[in-house]
Parts: sequence; structure tokens; C-alpha cells
Amino acid sequence: MEGAEQPIERAPSPGAIWVILPTYDEAENVATATAAILAVVPSATVLVVDDNSPDGTGAIADELAARDPRIRVRHRARKLGLGPAYLDGFRVVLDGGATVICQIDADGSHDPTALASLIAPIQRNEADLVIGSRYARGGRVEDWGLGRRLISRMGSLFARTVLRLRPNDLTGGFKAWRASTLAAIPFENVHAGGYVFMIEMTFRASRAGARIVEVPIVFRDRLLGRSKMSRRIIAEALIVVVRLRADELLGRLRTSR
Repeated sequence: MEGAEQPIERAPSPGAIWVILPTYDEAENVATATAAILAVVPSATVLVVDDNSPDGTGAIADELAARDPRIRVRHRARKLGLGPAYLDGFRVVLDGGATVICQIDADGSHDPTALASLIAPIQRNEADLVIGSRYARGGRVEDWGLGRRLISRMGSLFARTVLRLRPNDLTGGFKAWRASTLAAIPFENVHAGGYVFMIEMTFRASRAGARIVEVPIVFRDRLLGRSKMSRRIIAEALIVVVRLRADELLGRLRTSR
């Protein structure tokens, strides 16, 4: 019937699906984000990895976990960067028996309803890493100004060229991993702390022979809170990309455990 609400597409249930939600000052968003994730993937476990947020995000996450056993919380002593937060979360969920591991931002820029389309290629054994892509055909970005669009586009293009990678969207953080692929990456050798972590992990997966596919997503700027992007993060990205390529050319790149 015209105007009726569309049913939520839910991800298939086989396997242990974990969704990692890193947080820092996301008190306004964490409850909404966890609820939206579990509406799409009811069988999943959501791991909130909080870097001791001053705004009390960790305490809110604890309250959510007390009410719903599908929500877990990993408290970290201080803010150490997005990369270390994800690596810590990866270790927890791999030890917890995950078979599919998803990454998603807490700020609403990643639409949880797209989780089903990210998880499906892994469960159909068509991919080992699925990237929710703003730049694949059918994907797009909303609510960004020209400057932010150029930084994102040029960052992906720079990384694709220097590292000789095929995916169009290398800087995005909306992903689904086959657990065995993620477990094979030597976390102790990962250089990146900030958003370039997304590029480095895709690079390492590619060099290890992972099947990587992109599915289109609509990316929207955060509605609440503030962006963590900074000039320092951009500079780190340039340095890490060049360093990864240099390590590869010099035979110093370790691609598996």
C-alpha cells in the first residue's frame, strides 16, 4: 500500500555475528545506534568500545548492556585513537567466537539498515571483506560540503594509486569481515591510529589474498556531536600510506600471522 512503512531487511542468522561500535563522546547517539543495529541483525552481539568518554558514553553503554545481553561493553582507560580501539575490539570478538565481524560508526553516518547487504556476501562465500562504499555505483554522500568531499575522494584516490588497490572507497569505516581473514592479519604490525587505519586494514587484507567487494551505501553527515577529523589525522594518513608502500617495496611488509 502506498505510503506504508517498508519492512526492515534483516541479515541472515547463521554464524556468530558481532558488530563493533567504537565510541568517544557519543552519549547522544549510542542508545539509538545499538537499537538500530539489533533491529537489522537481531542475532548479533554489539560490542561498544569506549575510550573513557568524558560525556558519560561508557556509563550509558553499561546501562544498555544491563538491559540487553546482546550488548557488551569494552572500557578503555583513555583515548588512544580509532585504530587501537578497533584492534582491541577485534581481539575481544575473535576470542568470543565471531564468524562475521562488522565495523560501524556510532554517529549515524552509517545507516545500520545496510548491514544486511554487507554481511550477505560473506555468508554466501563470495567475499572475505565487504566495504560499504560511498563511491561504488549507487553509493553517495549527503550533507557534506565541497571541501570534505574533496578530502575524502582525494584520500581514496591517493591510497588507491600508491598502494595499487582496486576498491573505490578506502577511507570509509563501514565494513564486514570474515573472522578468519581478520584473524590472519598481524595486528601488532598495524601502523595506523586514526582514520587511515581503514586504508591500512584493507591494504593488508588485499595483500593477504582476501576477496574484497564493495556494496553501495548512502553516507550522511553526523546529526549530533562533532566530527573527530583534523589536520593531524590527514597528515598521518599521507605518512602511513607512503610507509606501507615503502615497507612492501623493501620486503618488510608482514601480511599474515
